[in-house]
Amino acid sequence: MLTLSGPGSVLCDGISRRSFLRIGGLSMGGIGLPEILRAEAAAGRTRSDKSVIMIFLSGGPPHQDMVDLKPEAPAEIRGEFQPIATNVPGIEICELLPLLARRMDRLAVIRSLVGSEGRHAAFQCLTGRTVAPQPPGGWPSFGSVVSRIQGAVDVSIPPFVSLTPRMKVPTWGDPGQPGFCRQAHAPLAPGAGTLDLELKVTREELGARKNLLQVLDRLKRDAEHSGVLDAADSCYQQAFSLLTSSRLTDALDLELEDPRVRDRYGRGCLEPAGFGDAGPITNDYFLTARRLIEAGVRVVSLAYGRWDWHGRPHGTNFENARDHLPLLDQGLAALLDDLHERGLAGDVSVIVWGEFGRTPRINRNGGRDHWPQVGCALLAGGGMRTGQVIGSTNQYAEVPNSRPVHFQEVFATLYQNLGIDPNHTTLDDLTGRPQYLVDHDLYRPLAELV
Repeated sequence: MLTLSGPGSVLCDGISRRSFLRIGGLSMGGIGLPEILRAEAAAGRTRSDKSVIMIFLSGGPPHQDMVDLKPEAPAEIRGEFQPIATNVPGIEICELLPLLARRMDRLAVIRSLVGSEGRHAAFQCLTGRTVAPQPPGGWPSFGSVVSRIQGAVDVSIPPFVSLTPRMKVPTWGDPGQPGFCRQAHAPLAPGAGTLDLELKVTREELGARKNLLQVLDRLKRDAEHSGVLDAADSCYQQAFSLLTSSRLTDALDLELEDPRVRDRYGRGCLEPAGFGDAGPITNDYFLTARRLIEAGVRVVSLAYGRWDWHGRPHGTNFENARDHLPLLDQGLAALLDDLHERGLAGDVSVIVWGEFGRTPRINRNGGRDHWPQVGCALLAGGGMRTGQVIGSTNQYAEVPNSRPVHFQEVFATLYQNLGIDPNHTTLDDLTGRPQYLVDHDLYRPLAELV
């Protein structure tokens, strides 16, 4: 543990204290930051400037009310919404997604996503795997795998950040587990409590980010002048660099963004979505993800809204859709435009999906229930061939009619977009047994996209 003392202060309780920063206190899952950096230094790396934004629609979005409408089906199946044309001839999506309809050339729609085990959990959307069985240590999330294989772009920026907040349904609020990649590759999750930065300052300083940064700057200058870091190993020095760098804090600080850009994204609400058991539906998450990617983060994951719409008394499927879909439409469209305008679209892959689809038949409460037989996904960027629909379902959106696409095929595609060979790369689990990133004998990157 490296402790750096700061200037003395007297608090209102009359006790004299000193500001100090403990480098070993910055941790992910209880592992000190220097240990994380040592683990990264010990692993082989392949460098890449590619990145991924993973957007989890917690609860299971209704595929037949978003991107796979069935206007010829009976009323109890087709629902209340009509399809509209997009800027790609022959492709139609929901009337509540007009901004995405005008950007369909930048999107690829999967209408035949299969392989869901039907759990209310982010796990499968974060790992591509089912909860059981698992190897010793557990399946790692996508970001943890990327962290272990490719490491950080810069020592002051973690390779994997989760913006998923705490939720009453903890499986929805999973920030992504490191599994057998170990805690050194857990996500930095500022909203879920995995960032344990012990920084003691006066109560007045705690109230102002500007003063907090001044404290960090002062500590950095004092450490450099005293030579205390000269005796620390390189990993402690890297940890100190991370703590005293403003790149991460600046990326997370939306007050530094042009207000007009925030307005274009739609901002959103910080209140829990649905009836209080999920995270907020705030489009600031999309903007923060872009800022983190620009700062050098390789993988950003986030959960967005509450999509478990079983019906009254918590609103019908269609009442909730009229709330959620326009916000998703605005935020995702702004993200696509932002990435394109900043020259990032070719390097940043975006995936939007949930853990399963919803029942074709509307229940008596006006909702749709869980339907693991088929779901949907949206992909963009990353050099993929967009402006197309992959797969189809039968007349009632019950089961795939053509080209079923497995979760692991999507993951194989994302790995390949990052420059990682998903069918030959292996990582050792906790017993030393090599594990492939996907079931390599069954699933390959989607030929339609790459």
